[in-house]
Amino acid sequence: MPLRSLISPRDLRHRVPGLDRALARLGPLLPEGRSSQLLLAAIGVGVLVGFAVSVVDYVIVELLLERLFEWPLYVQVLAPLVGLLGAVAILKYVGADCSPSTSDEYIHAFHARHPNLARRPLVARITAGISTIGLGGAVGIEGPSIYLGSTIGFKIHARLQRWLGRDGSKLLLTAGAAAGVSAIFQAPATGLVFALESPYRDDVVHRALLPSLVASATSYLTFVLMPFVHPGTVLGFTFETDLGLGDLLGAVALGAAAGVGGRWFAWAIRRAKALRRHHSAWKLAVAGGIVLGALAWISNRLFDEPLTLGPGLHVVDWLREGPPLSLIALLFAFRAVATLTTVGSGGVGGLFIPLAIQGVLMGRVVGDALQALDLADNTTIWPFLGLAAFLAAGYRTPIAAVMFVAESSRGAAVVPALVAAAVSQLVAGQASVSAGQRVERIGHLEGRLTLPLTAALATDVMTVPSDATISEFVWVHAIGRRQPSVPVVDGSRYLGLCSIDALSEVDRADWETTTVSTVLDPGPPSARPSWNLRDAMAAMDYWEVDQLAVTDESETFIGVIYMSEIVKLGEILDETDTTDSGPR
Repeated sequence: MPLRSLISPRDLRHRVPGLDRALARLGPLLPEGRSSQLLLAAIGVGVLVGFAVSVVDYVIVELLLERLFEWPLYVQVLAPLVGLLGAVAILKYVGADCSPSTSDEYIHAFHARHPNLARRPLVARITAGISTIGLGGAVGIEGPSIYLGSTIGFKIHARLQRWLGRDGSKLLLTAGAAAGVSAIFQAPATGLVFALESPYRDDVVHRALLPSLVASATSYLTFVLMPFVHPGTVLGFTFETDLGLGDLLGAVALGAAAGVGGRWFAWAIRRAKALRRHHSAWKLAVAGGIVLGALAWISNRLFDEPLTLGPGLHVVDWLREGPPLSLIALLFAFRAVATLTTVGSGGVGGLFIPLAIQGVLMGRVVGDALQALDLADNTTIWPFLGLAAFLAAGYRTPIAAVMFVAESSRGAAVVPALVAAAVSQLVAGQASVSAGQRVERIGHLEGRLTLPLTAALATDVMTVPSDATISEFVWVHAIGRRQPSVPVVDGSRYLGLCSIDALSEVDRADWETTTVSTVLDPGPPSARPSWNLRDAMAAMDYWEVDQLAVTDESETFIGVIYMSEIVKLGEILDETDTTDSGPR
Protein backbone atom coordinates (compact mmCIF):
# COMPACT_ATOMS: atom_id res chain seq x y z
CA MET A 1 0.00 0.00 0.00
CA PRO A 2 1.45 3.45 -0.90
CA LEU A 3 2.74 5.62 1.91
CA ARG A 4 0.42 8.39 0.81
CA SER A 5 -2.64 6.23 1.53
CA LEU A 6 -1.35 5.31 4.98
CA ILE A 7 -0.61 8.86 6.15
CA SER A 8 -3.07 11.59 5.28
CA PRO A 9 -2.11 15.11 6.43
CA ARG A 10 -5.79 16.05 6.40
CA ASP A 11 -6.66 13.16 8.76
CA LEU A 12 -3.65 14.00 10.92
CA ARG A 13 -4.80 17.60 11.35
CA HIS A 14 -8.30 16.39 12.19
CA ARG A 15 -7.12 13.93 14.85
CA VAL A 16 -4.57 16.16 16.59
CA PRO A 17 -6.19 19.22 18.25
CA GLY A 18 -4.40 22.48 17.62
CA LEU A 19 -2.14 21.06 14.90
CA ASP A 20 -3.43 23.54 12.31
CA ARG A 21 -2.50 26.51 14.50
CA ALA A 22 0.92 25.04 15.25
CA LEU A 23 1.65 24.39 11.58
CA ALA A 24 0.54 27.92 10.72
CA ARG A 25 3.18 29.29 13.08
CA LEU A 26 5.80 27.07 11.46
CA GLY A 27 4.83 28.17 7.97
CA PRO A 28 7.59 30.78 7.45
CA LEU A 29 10.22 28.09 8.05
CA LEU A 30 8.85 25.60 5.52
CA PRO A 31 7.56 25.61 1.93
CA GLU A 32 3.92 26.58 1.89
CA GLY A 33 1.39 23.78 2.23
CA ARG A 34 3.89 20.95 2.87
CA SER A 35 4.78 21.36 6.53
CA SER A 36 3.24 18.22 7.98
CA GLN A 37 4.44 16.02 5.10
CA LEU A 38 7.99 17.29 5.43
CA LEU A 39 8.08 16.79 9.19
CA LEU A 40 6.82 13.23 8.81
CA ALA A 41 9.40 12.60 6.09
CA ALA A 42 12.10 14.06 8.36
CA ILE A 43 11.25 11.45 10.99
CA GLY A 44 11.74 8.74 8.39
CA VAL A 45 15.03 10.29 7.33
CA GLY A 46 16.22 10.35 10.94
CA VAL A 47 15.39 6.69 11.53
CA LEU A 48 17.07 5.49 8.34
CA VAL A 49 20.16 7.66 8.80
CA GLY A 50 20.54 6.71 12.46
CA PHE A 51 20.45 3.02 11.58
CA ALA A 52 22.76 3.35 8.54
CA VAL A 53 25.34 5.43 10.41
CA SER A 54 25.32 3.02 13.34
CA VAL A 55 26.19 0.15 10.98
CA VAL A 56 29.00 2.13 9.32
CA ASP A 57 30.33 3.22 12.71
CA TYR A 58 30.26 -0.36 14.01
CA VAL A 59 32.17 -1.68 11.01
CA ILE A 60 34.82 1.07 11.12
CA VAL A 61 35.33 1.33 14.88
CA GLU A 62 34.49 -2.06 16.36
CA LEU A 63 35.45 -4.43 13.54
CA LEU A 64 38.49 -2.58 12.17
CA LEU A 65 39.93 0.42 14.02
CA GLU A 66 39.81 -0.91 17.60
CA ARG A 67 41.33 -4.19 16.46
CA LEU A 68 44.00 -2.33 14.50
CA PHE A 69 45.32 -0.86 17.78
CA GLU A 70 45.60 -4.40 19.16
CA TRP A 71 47.53 -5.81 16.19
CA PRO A 72 51.36 -5.97 16.04
CA LEU A 73 53.21 -2.79 15.12
CA TYR A 74 54.20 -4.01 11.66
CA VAL A 75 50.51 -4.51 10.83
CA GLN A 76 49.72 -1.00 12.09
CA VAL A 77 52.49 0.41 9.90
CA LEU A 78 51.26 -1.40 6.76
CA ALA A 79 47.52 -0.94 7.34
CA PRO A 80 47.22 2.68 6.08
CA LEU A 81 48.87 1.71 2.77
CA VAL A 82 46.39 -1.14 2.31
CA GLY A 83 43.52 1.15 3.27
CA LEU A 84 44.49 3.90 0.81
CA LEU A 85 45.11 1.47 -2.05
CA GLY A 86 41.75 -0.14 -1.30
CA ALA A 87 40.04 3.24 -1.32
CA VAL A 88 41.59 4.20 -4.67
CA ALA A 89 40.56 0.86 -6.21
CA ILE A 90 37.00 1.16 -4.88
CA LEU A 91 36.57 4.74 -6.14
CA LYS A 92 37.96 3.80 -9.55
CA TYR A 93 36.21 0.49 -10.24
CA VAL A 94 33.08 0.62 -8.09
CA GLY A 95 32.50 4.36 -8.23
CA ALA A 96 33.52 4.85 -11.88
CA ASP A 97 36.35 7.25 -10.98
CA CYS A 98 34.27 9.33 -8.56
CA SER A 99 36.09 11.76 -6.28
CA PRO A 100 36.88 10.96 -2.61
CA SER A 101 34.76 13.92 -1.44
CA THR A 102 32.08 13.22 1.18
CA SER A 103 30.91 16.17 3.28
CA ASP A 104 31.85 18.49 0.40
CA GLU A 105 29.39 16.57 -1.77
CA TYR A 106 26.59 17.64 0.57
CA ILE A 107 27.59 21.29 0.19
CA HIS A 108 27.94 21.04 -3.59
CA ALA A 109 24.56 19.30 -3.85
CA PHE A 110 22.95 21.95 -1.67
CA HIS A 111 24.07 24.75 -3.99
CA ALA A 112 23.36 22.88 -7.24
CA ARG A 113 20.18 23.73 -9.18
CA HIS A 114 19.67 20.04 -9.95
CA PRO A 115 21.64 17.95 -7.42
CA ASN A 116 22.44 14.39 -8.36
CA LEU A 117 23.43 12.10 -5.49
CA ALA A 118 23.56 8.76 -7.28
CA ARG A 119 23.62 5.32 -5.68
CA ARG A 120 26.85 4.07 -7.27
CA PRO A 121 29.12 6.86 -5.94
CA LEU A 122 27.41 6.50 -2.55
CA VAL A 123 28.33 2.82 -2.27
CA ALA A 124 31.87 3.52 -3.46
CA ARG A 125 32.54 6.45 -1.14
CA ILE A 126 31.12 4.76 1.96
CA THR A 127 33.10 1.58 1.27
CA ALA A 128 36.24 3.59 0.50
CA GLY A 129 35.70 5.52 3.74
CA ILE A 130 35.53 2.25 5.67
CA SER A 131 38.78 1.16 4.02
CA THR A 132 40.52 4.49 4.71
CA ILE A 133 39.44 5.13 8.29
CA GLY A 134 39.17 1.53 9.46
CA LEU A 135 42.78 0.88 8.46
CA GLY A 136 44.23 3.98 10.07
CA GLY A 137 43.65 6.98 7.77
CA ALA A 138 43.73 10.19 9.82
CA VAL A 139 40.29 11.48 8.84
CA GLY A 140 36.88 11.32 10.53
CA ILE A 141 33.79 9.13 10.19
CA GLU A 142 31.56 12.22 10.14
CA GLY A 143 32.40 12.87 6.46
CA PRO A 144 30.85 9.61 5.22
CA SER A 145 28.05 10.07 7.78
CA ILE A 146 27.11 13.52 6.42
CA TYR A 147 27.26 12.26 2.84
CA LEU A 148 25.24 9.15 3.68
CA GLY A 149 22.62 11.17 5.55
CA SER A 150 22.22 13.85 2.89
CA THR A 151 21.91 11.22 0.17
CA ILE A 152 19.22 9.36 2.12
CA GLY A 153 17.29 12.60 2.61
CA PHE A 154 17.62 13.43 -1.08
CA LYS A 155 16.51 9.95 -2.19
CA ILE A 156 13.48 9.95 0.11
CA HIS A 157 12.36 13.24 -1.37
CA ALA A 158 12.88 11.91 -4.90
CA ARG A 159 10.65 8.92 -4.13
CA LEU A 160 7.93 10.99 -2.45
CA GLN A 161 8.25 14.17 -4.49
CA ARG A 162 4.60 14.34 -5.56
CA TRP A 163 3.57 14.08 -1.92
CA LEU A 164 6.27 16.33 -0.47
CA GLY A 165 6.46 18.97 -3.19
CA ARG A 166 9.41 20.01 -5.29
CA ASP A 167 10.67 22.66 -2.83
CA GLY A 168 11.40 20.10 -0.13
CA SER A 169 14.45 18.61 -1.86
CA LYS A 170 17.11 20.77 -0.21
CA LEU A 171 15.28 20.73 3.11
CA LEU A 172 15.47 16.95 3.39
CA LEU A 173 19.00 17.03 1.98
CA THR A 174 19.97 19.30 4.91
CA ALA A 175 17.92 17.26 7.36
CA GLY A 176 19.78 14.12 6.31
CA ALA A 177 23.15 15.81 6.84
CA ALA A 178 22.03 16.95 10.31
CA ALA A 179 20.94 13.40 11.11
CA GLY A 180 24.33 12.03 10.05
CA VAL A 181 26.30 14.37 12.32
CA SER A 182 23.85 13.92 15.18
CA ALA A 183 24.22 10.15 15.11
CA ILE A 184 27.97 9.84 14.73
CA PHE A 185 28.74 12.37 17.48
CA GLN A 186 25.72 11.46 19.65
CA ALA A 187 25.15 15.22 19.74
CA PRO A 188 21.78 16.18 18.19
CA ALA A 189 22.13 19.94 18.68
CA THR A 190 25.58 19.90 17.06
CA GLY A 191 24.22 17.93 14.11
CA LEU A 192 21.39 20.40 13.64
CA VAL A 193 23.58 23.51 13.75
CA PHE A 194 26.41 22.06 11.66
CA ALA A 195 24.09 21.11 8.80
CA LEU A 196 22.52 24.58 8.83
CA GLU A 197 25.88 26.39 9.03
CA SER A 198 28.20 24.43 6.74
CA PRO A 199 26.81 25.47 3.30
CA TYR A 200 27.78 29.10 4.03
CA ARG A 201 30.69 30.87 5.72
CA ASP A 202 28.64 33.79 7.06
CA ASP A 203 25.05 32.56 6.98
CA VAL A 204 22.72 29.64 7.81
CA VAL A 205 20.03 27.62 6.03
CA HIS A 206 17.16 28.93 8.13
CA ARG A 207 14.32 27.30 6.14
CA ALA A 208 15.62 23.81 6.92
CA LEU A 209 15.50 24.37 10.68
CA LEU A 210 12.45 22.29 11.61
CA PRO A 211 13.01 19.27 9.34
CA SER A 212 16.66 19.19 10.43
CA LEU A 213 15.71 19.42 14.09
CA VAL A 214 13.27 16.52 13.78
CA ALA A 215 15.67 14.38 11.73
CA SER A 216 18.58 15.12 14.09
CA ALA A 217 16.66 14.14 17.22
CA THR A 218 15.20 11.01 15.59
CA SER A 219 18.58 9.93 14.24
CA TYR A 220 20.21 10.34 17.66
CA LEU A 221 17.55 8.22 19.36
CA THR A 222 17.80 5.54 16.67
CA PHE A 223 21.58 5.44 16.91
CA VAL A 224 21.80 5.11 20.70
CA LEU A 225 19.10 2.41 20.72
CA MET A 226 21.13 0.11 18.49
CA PRO A 227 22.36 -2.86 20.59
CA PHE A 228 25.95 -2.58 19.31
CA VAL A 229 26.31 1.15 20.09
CA HIS A 230 27.93 2.45 23.28
CA PRO A 231 26.24 5.75 24.25
CA GLY A 232 28.51 8.52 25.44
CA THR A 233 30.20 11.78 24.48
CA VAL A 234 33.04 11.94 21.97
CA LEU A 235 35.28 13.80 24.42
CA GLY A 236 35.67 12.25 27.84
CA PHE A 237 37.33 15.18 29.63
CA THR A 238 36.14 16.34 33.02
CA PHE A 239 35.62 20.05 33.49
CA GLU A 240 35.92 22.40 36.47
CA THR A 241 33.21 25.04 36.49
CA ASP A 242 35.16 27.77 38.30
CA LEU A 243 36.37 30.38 35.82
CA GLY A 244 38.44 33.50 36.39
CA LEU A 245 39.41 36.56 34.39
CA GLY A 246 42.66 34.87 33.42
CA ASP A 247 40.73 32.04 31.79
CA LEU A 248 38.74 34.46 29.64
CA LEU A 249 41.88 36.33 28.62
CA GLY A 250 43.48 33.00 27.86
CA ALA A 251 40.47 32.17 25.67
CA VAL A 252 41.23 35.30 23.63
CA ALA A 253 44.88 34.25 23.20
CA LEU A 254 43.87 30.71 22.30
CA GLY A 255 41.31 32.00 19.80
CA ALA A 256 43.98 34.08 18.06
CA ALA A 257 46.36 31.13 17.91
CA ALA A 258 43.64 28.82 16.62
CA GLY A 259 42.63 31.40 14.01
CA VAL A 260 46.16 31.38 12.61
CA GLY A 261 46.34 27.58 12.85
CA GLY A 262 42.93 27.08 11.26
CA ARG A 263 43.79 29.46 8.43
CA TRP A 264 47.00 27.57 7.71
CA PHE A 265 45.24 24.20 7.96
CA ALA A 266 42.53 25.28 5.48
CA TRP A 267 45.22 26.44 3.03
CA ALA A 268 47.15 23.17 3.44
CA ILE A 269 44.00 21.07 2.92
CA ARG A 270 43.26 22.88 -0.35
CA ARG A 271 46.83 22.27 -1.51
CA ALA A 272 46.60 18.60 -0.51
CA LYS A 273 43.38 18.16 -2.49
CA ALA A 274 45.01 19.85 -5.50
CA LEU A 275 47.64 17.07 -5.62
CA ARG A 276 44.96 14.68 -6.89
CA ARG A 277 44.56 16.77 -10.06
CA HIS A 278 48.23 16.52 -11.03
CA HIS A 279 49.41 13.07 -9.95
CA SER A 280 48.38 9.45 -10.37
CA ALA A 281 45.95 8.24 -7.70
CA TRP A 282 47.91 5.01 -7.31
CA LYS A 283 51.23 6.81 -6.81
CA LEU A 284 49.68 9.16 -4.26
CA ALA A 285 48.15 6.21 -2.38
CA VAL A 286 51.50 4.41 -2.20
CA ALA A 287 53.36 7.54 -1.12
CA GLY A 288 50.67 8.40 1.41
CA GLY A 289 50.63 4.89 2.81
CA ILE A 290 54.40 4.98 3.31
CA VAL A 291 54.23 8.36 5.08
CA LEU A 292 51.35 7.25 7.33
CA GLY A 293 53.16 4.03 8.15
CA ALA A 294 56.32 5.92 9.05
CA LEU A 295 54.35 8.34 11.22
CA ALA A 296 52.68 5.41 13.00
CA TRP A 297 56.06 3.79 13.72
CA ILE A 298 57.62 7.05 14.96
CA SER A 299 54.61 7.95 17.11
CA ASN A 300 54.65 4.49 18.65
CA ARG A 301 58.26 5.05 19.65
CA LEU A 302 57.56 8.54 21.03
CA PHE A 303 54.12 8.12 22.60
CA ASP A 304 54.06 4.35 23.26
CA GLU A 305 51.16 3.94 20.81
CA PRO A 306 50.52 4.89 17.16
CA LEU A 307 48.47 8.02 17.86
CA THR A 308 48.66 9.23 14.26
CA LEU A 309 46.35 6.42 13.11
CA GLY A 310 42.61 6.93 12.74
CA PRO A 311 40.47 10.00 13.44
CA GLY A 312 42.35 10.69 16.68
CA LEU A 313 39.95 9.87 19.50
CA HIS A 314 42.67 7.81 21.21
CA VAL A 315 44.52 11.09 21.68
CA VAL A 316 41.96 12.09 24.32
CA ASP A 317 42.83 9.06 26.48
CA TRP A 318 46.55 9.76 26.02
CA LEU A 319 46.14 13.37 27.15
CA ARG A 320 44.53 12.23 30.42
CA GLU A 321 47.88 10.68 31.35
CA GLY A 322 49.44 14.16 31.62
CA PRO A 323 52.18 14.06 28.96
CA PRO A 324 54.76 16.87 28.84
CA LEU A 325 54.13 19.99 26.79
CA SER A 326 56.84 19.14 24.24
CA LEU A 327 55.23 15.79 23.35
CA ILE A 328 51.78 17.40 22.99
CA ALA A 329 53.18 19.99 20.57
CA LEU A 330 54.97 17.27 18.63
CA LEU A 331 51.80 15.20 18.34
CA PHE A 332 49.95 18.29 17.08
CA ALA A 333 52.43 18.49 14.18
CA PHE A 334 52.33 14.73 13.54
CA ARG A 335 48.52 14.62 13.48
CA ALA A 336 48.39 17.58 11.07
CA VAL A 337 50.81 15.84 8.68
CA ALA A 338 48.86 12.57 8.95
CA THR A 339 45.54 14.22 8.10
CA LEU A 340 47.00 16.21 5.20
CA THR A 341 48.67 13.06 3.89
CA THR A 342 45.45 11.06 4.07
CA VAL A 343 43.50 13.78 2.22
CA GLY A 344 46.20 14.35 -0.38
CA SER A 345 46.62 10.65 -1.15
CA GLY A 346 42.94 10.09 -1.92
CA GLY A 347 41.61 8.86 1.41
CA VAL A 348 37.89 9.15 2.10
CA GLY A 349 36.71 10.74 5.33
CA GLY A 350 35.76 13.95 7.11
CA LEU A 351 37.71 16.77 8.71
CA PHE A 352 35.45 17.65 11.65
CA ILE A 353 37.06 15.26 14.14
CA PRO A 354 40.64 15.84 12.89
CA LEU A 355 40.10 19.59 13.31
CA ALA A 356 38.59 19.01 16.75
CA ILE A 357 41.56 16.88 17.83
CA GLN A 358 43.99 19.53 16.55
CA GLY A 359 42.07 22.04 18.63
CA VAL A 360 42.21 19.82 21.71
CA LEU A 361 45.98 19.49 21.36
CA MET A 362 46.44 23.21 20.78
CA GLY A 363 44.23 23.94 23.77
CA ARG A 364 46.42 21.79 26.00
CA VAL A 365 49.60 23.44 24.69
CA VAL A 366 48.30 26.97 25.27
CA GLY A 367 46.66 26.07 28.58
CA ASP A 368 49.76 24.39 29.99
CA ALA A 369 51.90 27.33 28.89
CA LEU A 370 49.56 29.87 30.53
CA GLN A 371 49.40 27.86 33.73
CA ALA A 372 53.19 27.59 33.85
CA LEU A 373 53.26 31.39 33.78
CA ASP A 374 50.49 31.63 36.41
CA LEU A 375 48.27 33.44 33.91
CA ALA A 376 45.35 30.98 34.01
CA ASP A 377 43.28 29.54 36.83
CA ASN A 378 41.32 26.60 35.40
CA THR A 379 43.31 23.47 34.55
CA THR A 380 40.67 21.54 32.58
CA ILE A 381 38.98 24.05 30.27
CA TRP A 382 41.66 24.35 27.58
CA PRO A 383 40.94 21.25 25.47
CA PHE A 384 37.32 22.42 25.11
CA LEU A 385 38.31 25.96 24.17
CA GLY A 386 40.91 24.75 21.68
CA LEU A 387 38.33 22.49 20.08
CA ALA A 388 35.82 25.32 19.68
CA ALA A 389 38.37 27.79 18.33
CA PHE A 390 40.19 25.49 15.89
CA LEU A 391 37.03 23.87 14.57
CA ALA A 392 35.33 27.23 14.12
CA ALA A 393 38.33 28.62 12.24
CA GLY A 394 38.87 25.59 10.00
CA TYR A 395 35.28 24.78 9.04
CA ARG A 396 33.74 28.27 9.40
CA THR A 397 31.04 26.83 11.67
CA PRO A 398 31.45 28.74 14.97
CA ILE A 399 27.97 28.01 16.33
CA ALA A 400 28.30 24.28 15.68
CA ALA A 401 31.74 24.29 17.32
CA VAL A 402 30.42 25.99 20.46
CA MET A 403 27.38 23.69 20.50
CA PHE A 404 29.68 20.67 20.31
CA VAL A 405 31.59 21.99 23.31
CA ALA A 406 28.33 22.66 25.13
CA GLU A 407 27.11 19.09 24.60
CA SER A 408 30.51 17.61 25.46
CA SER A 409 30.93 19.67 28.66
CA ARG A 410 27.22 19.68 29.59
CA GLY A 411 27.03 23.42 29.04
CA ALA A 412 29.75 24.47 31.49
CA ALA A 413 32.28 25.81 28.97
CA VAL A 414 29.93 27.77 26.70
CA VAL A 415 30.94 31.35 27.59
CA PRO A 416 34.73 31.01 27.18
CA ALA A 417 34.14 28.80 24.12
CA LEU A 418 32.11 31.61 22.54
CA VAL A 419 34.97 34.03 23.21
CA ALA A 420 37.59 31.69 21.72
CA ALA A 421 35.45 30.88 18.66
CA ALA A 422 34.66 34.55 17.99
CA VAL A 423 38.32 35.57 18.12
CA SER A 424 39.38 32.67 15.90
CA GLN A 425 36.78 33.72 13.30
CA LEU A 426 38.19 37.24 13.17
CA VAL A 427 41.75 36.00 12.76
CA ALA A 428 40.95 33.21 10.26
CA GLY A 429 39.22 35.52 7.78
CA GLN A 430 37.46 33.72 4.90
CA ALA A 431 39.63 30.59 5.00
CA SER A 432 37.78 27.24 5.09
CA VAL A 433 38.64 23.58 4.58
CA SER A 434 35.50 23.26 2.43
CA ALA A 435 35.89 24.68 -1.07
CA GLY A 436 32.16 24.49 -1.77
CA GLN A 437 31.04 26.93 0.92
CA ARG A 438 29.52 30.21 -0.21
CA VAL A 439 29.79 33.40 1.78
CA GLU A 440 26.06 33.93 2.33
CA ARG A 441 22.61 33.32 0.93
CA ILE A 442 21.69 35.46 -2.04
CA GLY A 443 18.30 36.44 -3.44
CA HIS A 444 16.60 34.88 -6.43
CA LEU A 445 17.60 37.62 -8.90
CA GLU A 446 21.08 37.95 -7.43
CA GLY A 447 21.54 34.22 -7.92
CA ARG A 448 20.77 34.63 -11.61
CA LEU A 449 23.37 37.38 -11.90
CA THR A 450 26.13 35.00 -10.75
CA LEU A 451 25.64 32.97 -13.94
CA PRO A 452 28.44 33.28 -16.52
CA LEU A 453 28.04 35.92 -19.21
CA THR A 454 27.92 33.14 -21.81
CA ALA A 455 24.48 32.13 -20.48
CA ALA A 456 22.94 35.10 -22.33
CA LEU A 457 25.61 35.74 -24.98
CA ALA A 458 24.40 36.22 -28.56
CA THR A 459 27.02 34.93 -31.02
CA ASP A 460 24.99 34.93 -34.25
CA VAL A 461 25.16 38.72 -34.47
CA MET A 462 25.25 40.57 -37.80
CA THR A 463 28.27 42.89 -37.94
CA VAL A 464 29.28 45.56 -40.40
CA PRO A 465 32.79 45.84 -41.88
CA SER A 466 34.69 49.04 -41.25
CA ASP A 467 34.84 49.89 -44.99
CA ALA A 468 31.07 49.61 -45.53
CA THR A 469 29.28 52.82 -46.46
CA ILE A 470 26.75 54.58 -44.31
CA SER A 471 24.16 53.91 -46.99
CA GLU A 472 24.76 50.14 -46.67
CA PHE A 473 24.47 50.38 -42.91
CA VAL A 474 21.14 52.23 -43.13
CA TRP A 475 19.44 50.05 -45.75
CA VAL A 476 20.80 46.65 -44.67
CA HIS A 477 20.89 47.04 -40.90
CA ALA A 478 18.93 50.05 -39.61
CA ILE A 479 15.95 49.59 -41.95
CA GLY A 480 16.29 46.05 -43.28
CA ARG A 481 17.06 44.33 -39.95
CA ARG A 482 15.85 47.06 -37.60
CA GLN A 483 19.23 47.25 -35.86
CA PRO A 484 19.79 50.82 -34.62
CA SER A 485 23.29 49.94 -33.39
CA VAL A 486 25.65 47.41 -34.99
CA PRO A 487 29.18 46.21 -34.06
CA VAL A 488 31.87 47.33 -36.51
CA VAL A 489 34.71 44.88 -37.22
CA ASP A 490 37.88 44.95 -39.25
CA GLY A 491 38.24 41.32 -40.27
CA SER A 492 37.54 39.75 -36.87
CA ARG A 493 38.83 42.62 -34.76
CA TYR A 494 36.20 44.66 -32.96
CA LEU A 495 36.44 48.45 -33.48
CA GLY A 496 33.27 49.90 -31.94
CA LEU A 497 29.58 50.51 -32.62
CA CYS A 498 27.91 52.28 -35.52
CA SER A 499 24.69 53.86 -34.31
CA ILE A 500 21.93 55.48 -36.29
CA ASP A 501 22.16 58.46 -33.93
CA ALA A 502 25.62 59.27 -35.31
CA LEU A 503 24.28 59.72 -38.90
CA SER A 504 23.02 63.21 -38.10
CA GLU A 505 26.60 64.41 -38.39
CA VAL A 506 26.87 63.33 -42.06
CA ASP A 507 24.98 64.95 -44.96
CA ARG A 508 22.56 62.69 -46.73
CA ALA A 509 24.35 63.27 -50.03
CA ASP A 510 27.59 61.83 -48.56
CA TRP A 511 26.12 58.50 -47.36
CA GLU A 512 27.24 56.66 -50.49
CA THR A 513 30.88 57.68 -50.09
CA THR A 514 31.36 57.89 -46.31
CA THR A 515 32.36 54.69 -44.49
CA VAL A 516 31.06 53.66 -41.09
CA SER A 517 34.61 53.82 -39.68
CA THR A 518 34.38 57.62 -39.78
CA VAL A 519 31.27 57.75 -37.56
CA LEU A 520 31.68 54.69 -35.32
CA ASP A 521 31.66 55.18 -31.59
CA PRO A 522 34.44 53.29 -29.78
CA GLY A 523 31.89 53.14 -26.97
CA PRO A 524 32.48 51.34 -23.68
CA PRO A 525 35.26 48.76 -23.31
CA SER A 526 34.23 45.34 -24.53
CA ALA A 527 33.21 42.62 -22.10
CA ARG A 528 35.16 39.38 -21.60
CA PRO A 529 33.74 35.80 -21.72
CA SER A 530 34.98 35.24 -18.15
CA TRP A 531 32.58 37.88 -16.79
CA ASN A 532 29.30 37.00 -15.13
CA LEU A 533 25.97 38.67 -15.79
CA ARG A 534 26.42 40.99 -12.81
CA ASP A 535 29.66 42.34 -14.31
CA ALA A 536 27.96 42.96 -17.65
CA MET A 537 24.98 44.75 -16.09
CA ALA A 538 27.28 46.93 -13.98
CA ALA A 539 29.25 47.96 -17.10
CA MET A 540 26.06 48.73 -19.04
CA ASP A 541 24.76 50.80 -16.18
CA TYR A 542 28.03 52.73 -15.88
CA TRP A 543 28.24 53.50 -19.61
CA GLU A 544 24.45 54.00 -19.92
CA VAL A 545 24.08 51.50 -22.78
CA ASP A 546 21.85 48.47 -23.29
CA GLN A 547 24.39 46.21 -25.01
CA LEU A 548 28.07 45.32 -24.84
CA ALA A 549 30.35 43.72 -27.39
CA VAL A 550 32.18 40.64 -26.10
CA THR A 551 35.76 40.02 -27.23
CA ASP A 552 38.75 37.98 -26.18
CA GLU A 553 42.04 39.44 -24.93
CA SER A 554 43.17 40.25 -28.51
CA GLU A 555 39.90 42.14 -29.21
CA THR A 556 38.63 39.41 -31.53
CA PHE A 557 34.87 39.80 -31.76
CA ILE A 558 32.83 36.98 -30.15
CA GLY A 559 29.30 38.30 -29.78
CA VAL A 560 27.04 40.77 -27.99
CA ILE A 561 25.37 40.73 -24.59
CA TYR A 562 22.04 42.59 -24.44
CA MET A 563 20.29 43.87 -21.34
CA SER A 564 17.00 42.54 -22.72
CA GLU A 565 18.48 39.03 -23.03
CA ILE A 566 19.62 39.06 -19.39
CA VAL A 567 16.07 39.92 -18.30
CA LYS A 568 14.63 37.30 -20.64
CA LEU A 569 17.05 34.67 -19.28
CA GLY A 570 15.65 35.19 -15.78
CA GLU A 571 12.13 34.59 -17.08
CA ILE A 572 13.20 31.44 -18.94
CA LEU A 573 14.99 30.00 -15.91
CA ASP A 574 12.05 30.78 -13.64
CA GLU A 575 9.74 28.98 -16.06
CA THR A 576 12.12 26.03 -16.24
CA ASP A 577 12.28 25.79 -12.44
CA THR A 578 8.48 25.81 -12.23
CA THR A 579 7.87 23.16 -14.85
CA ASP A 580 10.81 20.92 -14.05
CA SER A 581 9.69 17.46 -13.09
CA GLY A 582 12.23 17.16 -10.33
CA PRO A 583 15.88 16.83 -9.49
CA ARG A 584 18.09 15.09 -11.99
